Amino acid sequence: MAKSRKIRAIALGLIQDGDRLLLSEGYDPHRKQTFYRALGGGIEFGETSRQALEREFMEELQAELTEIEYLACLENIFTYNNRPGHEIIQLYRAQLVNRELYQQDVIPFLENTRSKTARWVDLQTCKSGELRVVPATFLHYC
Repeated sequence: MAKSRKIRAIALGLIQDGDRLLLSEGYDPHRKQTFYRALGGGIEFGETSRQALEREFMEELQAELTEIEYLACLENIFTYNNRPGHEIIQLYRAQLVNRELYQQDVIPFLENTRSKTARWVDLQTCKSGELRVVPATFLHYC
């Protein structure tokens, strides 16, 4: 019998500036494939998904959010680095308070002491499939 795994509850933020999306760049070493996803992270016990979203943006980008609007609950069943994963995503649309972040093409940040990159990505490039966005259903809300 397969080892039991947990479903992870996360909050992600759709940050859109015209025809651009702010996405975190990731890499799956098993597939040797780059992918992109909205920024955010895990919901901790006792906090709401909105609180988690605001906390994650503060921790990772030192960025305050405004105009936060709940969009949807998405389910993401996936394989990363040849391991199964399962997430319940609370998706929000928001804007960044710091307008200077909209001027930076690439925004380096730390996630659990790992260096990561957020970047402004062209929406049509994502929708065309040229760039892999996970979960793909995220793009329905752009």
